[in-house]
This record gives sequence, structure tokens and C-alpha cells, in this order.
Amino acid sequence: MNNICIIPARGGSKRIPKKNIKSFLGKPIIAYSIEAAIKSKLFTEIMVSTDDDDIVKIAKKYGAEIPFMRSKKNSDDFATTFDVITEVLNEYKKNEFEFDNVCCIYACAPFLNCEKITEAYNKLLTNKFDSVFPIMEYSYPIQRAVKKNKNNKLEMFDSKYFSSRSQDLEKSYHDAGQFYWMNTQNVLKKKSLFTNNSGALIITEMEGQDIDNLSDWKLAEMKYKLL
Repeated sequence: MNNICIIPARGGSKRIPKKNIKSFLGKPIIAYSIEAAIKSKLFTEIMVSTDDDDIVKIAKKYGAEIPFMRSKKNSDDFATTFDVITEVLNEYKKNEFEFDNVCCIYACAPFLNCEKITEAYNKLLTNKFDSVFPIMEYSYPIQRAVKKNKNNKLEMFDSKYFSSRSQDLEKSYHDAGQFYWMNTQNVLKKKSLFTNNSGALIITEMEGQDIDNLSDWKLAEMKYKLL
């Protein structure tokens, strides 16, 4: 199979400046993603899509390719992961390079390892999914979620679950925000990373952490040390 790993890493992070190359326990955080991809031995090409010269230097140091810079259009706050993936694949196609499968690995995914990448890839092929990505179980049943109404009073999203025991409710999950494996042709055709034929790799709360602010960053480092 001809596979490409795309690591999106723009330089304009605001909540955590230089987030994608900030030191995570002594190493730029993007290095963990690059190294996991290399160790998996699943890729013809491992590239970083970026608009930042500092990210280029660090990405190359750890073994990734940067054959072209990301466009200005896809470097703003509104560009989606799908936009970035499409741009990368179109650029390669101009040079007559096409790939059977894509794995988009986020730059801030230090818990990722080559075993998870491989397990998800095998699920993609074996089950003929359009895409596969890691998910984590919500720590509390979403059926019992509450909100504030316009009068600032509390109400449930669905009051029929008010007296339900948590153990009786169906489990729910959320995207772990680490990576997406996808069949290139199917995903581009459906124009979405998540389709009606997507599969999942379930990971534990200790194996993932959303990193949006410095508190998240410190928590991620604590988890990583425990692991």
C-alpha cells in the first residue's frame, strides 16, 4: 500500500504560543508524532504541512519532509483539517504522486505510538472502513447533561433521564484528537473525515489529553510521566 502521513502544524497558535514546537518533557511536542509515524514503517511519505520556518527546521531535524509550505488561505483560524489534507494531496497530485491511504496525525499527540497507528490501520483495511480514529469514553453520561436556559435557570437537555442510573445508560464517546486514518478515494468523495462508514480505536482517559491551554499541557505531562 502507498500511504502518506500528514502532520498539520501551523505557526499561528494563540492560546499556547509556538504550541506545535513547544518543549514537552524535554523534546518538541511535534517530535513525538513524527517519531511514532517513522517507527510504524507504514508510510511512503511523512510530511508536515506548515506555514512556519521554525516548525520546518524542527520537523526536518526529526525526520519529516516539507516539500512545500502551506498556503496562506489554509493557515488561518478557519481552515479545517479536511482543507489541509485536500491541499496536501492536490499538491502531490500535481507532481503525479497519489496515495491509497492517508493518516493525519496531529502535532500535539505525545501519547500516540506506532502500535496504535498500526492497530487503527489494520482496522481500516480489514473492515474496509472509510476512516478510523481513536475515541475516548465520556467520564459522565451525556444523557444526564444540564444547561442554563435564557433565564439563567438550570434544566436538563433531556429530562427523561433525570432519575436514570448512570450504569443503565448507553456509553458515549468523543474524538480523542490524535489522528485519522482514511481511505483517500472514499474520504475525498464524501468530503468528510467522519462518514457513515467510520470505525474507531477505543483508548483510555490516560492515553489521551486535549491540549488547549497551559493547564491542559501540565496535565498531559503528568499523565505521560505516569504512563
